[in-house]
Amino acid sequence: MTRLGHRIKALLLQVHSIAGLALALLLSLIALTGAIMGFEDEIVDHLNAGIMQVAPRTAPALMPDELVARLKAVPDAGKVAAMTLSSDPSAAVHVRFARDEQGGQPSSLYVDPYDVHVLGTPRGEEFFTMVRRLHRWLLIPGDSKGWGRQITGVAALGLIVMLISGVVLRWPRRASSVKIWLKPNLGLSGRGLHRSLHAVIGTWVLPVYLVMTLTGLWYSFDWYKDGVVWLLSRPQVAAAKMQPKAARGAGGRETVQPIGFDRAWSTFLHEEGSHFGRALLMLPAGQSTVIRVRSWQNGSTLESVRDEFRVDAVTGEVVSVERYADRTLGEKAIASVLDIHRGAVLGWPGKLAFMIAAVLMPLFAVTGVLLYLSRRKLRPSRQRATLSDNATDRAGERQVAALGDAEGELDGIELRQVR
Repeated sequence: MTRLGHRIKALLLQVHSIAGLALALLLSLIALTGAIMGFEDEIVDHLNAGIMQVAPRTAPALMPDELVARLKAVPDAGKVAAMTLSSDPSAAVHVRFARDEQGGQPSSLYVDPYDVHVLGTPRGEEFFTMVRRLHRWLLIPGDSKGWGRQITGVAALGLIVMLISGVVLRWPRRASSVKIWLKPNLGLSGRGLHRSLHAVIGTWVLPVYLVMTLTGLWYSFDWYKDGVVWLLSRPQVAAAKMQPKAARGAGGRETVQPIGFDRAWSTFLHEEGSHFGRALLMLPAGQSTVIRVRSWQNGSTLESVRDEFRVDAVTGEVVSVERYADRTLGEKAIASVLDIHRGAVLGWPGKLAFMIAAVLMPLFAVTGVLLYLSRRKLRPSRQRATLSDNATDRAGERQVAALGDAEGELDGIELRQVR
């Protein structure tokens, strides 16, 4: 390798080490909280299996507005913000509430769709909500509007830098050897073992970490999100998605004239009939009257594979319809950002692989710190060895010079004797 190549690698090593030391704890925290949420849906469904089902009846289920009206009699129930309804007559209705003026949010409820009997509060919901806020915003006040969003984005950019520099630093002379790339040398000890684990296991999880970071930046930076939308969407779709959100009413208050779900729900049923498994109805924020209705087919396990309707709650007219099947490949990828981020697009094996990769993040933090400390310990000995080598070289040069002088004197004596 040329001297320039050595200098570039030395610079990359410094960048890799500094970024790793600065972000080790933060990246470990983000990764571990992400791993905890890997199978959130399955865990929550298992914990709440007893309150998510009701006995089906011949009588029709209540309309959404009637459900909301009867829920007002439930203690500590706040303003309903969204509800999930199902085409399955044995499925309970999941009701979510809006934040109050103090910023608090009541726990959601599962209720009987026939008589609004409260079945219970879902267990595990508050725990995963806290973990999600820690993962995405580090529990910094303001949530998505606070500084935590940008901090996690900077950490993701730092991880990309470490991944790229790490590959360059470990690039072997026999790059085509799969064994060198993927097999750790467990027979080593100390610094050698730490380096082998850091480099080889890092190669295993590098594709997963790249996917995690590139999709995670979607939630941190608006410029990144807008760029991805512009790149992958059709021009008209990109223009619609990149429009600024409508401003709230004065003081951020909700709509002065309350609106209901019934007209939007009736319109949705007219459009979809029985071709849906479950539907999420969300009241608008601010002074808009447009209700969003997201629907999933029966058996759908991916959050992204859904249709979305926007219906005017006052007139019942359909404002827009976005069918998943009508989207381009790029638009489907945009809709699937969350499922890609957590590996769900590959089914449960993908989620498991992403979870394991996330759990391994502290390994790189620990081995990276140990490698840095060992380099610091080796540096003085290397400097002493260099000084010793330099002294030896200078002594050798003096000996050679002295020998040259002696040889010169002998040559002069022999020359005089010949004369």
